[in-house]
Amino acid sequence: MKFEKTTLQDVFLIKPNIYHDERGHFFESFNHDSWKKQGFNNTFVQDNQSFSKKGVVRGLHFQLAPYAQGKLVRVISGRVLDLALDLRPESLTFGKYELFDIDGINGTMVYIPEGFAHGFAALEDSVFHYKCTAQYNKASEAGLLWNDPSLNISWGIENPIVSEKDQLLPLFEDLYKEA
Repeated sequence: MKFEKTTLQDVFLIKPNIYHDERGHFFESFNHDSWKKQGFNNTFVQDNQSFSKKGVVRGLHFQLAPYAQGKLVRVISGRVLDLALDLRPESLTFGKYELFDIDGINGTMVYIPEGFAHGFAALEDSVFHYKCTAQYNKASEAGLLWNDPSLNISWGIENPIVSEKDQLLPLFEDLYKEA
């Protein structure tokens, strides 16, 4: 596997070695030893999978400490525009996001550490998989509005399908207002 830095501090693109033959292809989607050799010290404790119809936008989601989740995400089938938004005030890339066009053909994965909001837009009907470093905890669930004007995210979808819950999430600026 190749681990490539992105424009966001601590976010990586991971490109597997894909082996093709007359039957199709094979690749390793996760290897604990390779993970540790890259300096990652976290452990994945939960796997999730979702199916989204073309045009769905999910996010921007995260969990608050002590249940904050790092995620290793990939598309099993289809194609998504994946987003990581840095919510760590001490980070050099705080408030910045990056979009990743990933699909079920090339096997590219994105590692998003704790302290990031995450979302994606299904550019095709898509099966999406993510490994998490903490288990889901409803009381720690949080999010930001998917179309926050201050973030100016171009999801690549004209009339997205967004859950009612995601349409009611707060703005980025409201997350950091003094109480």
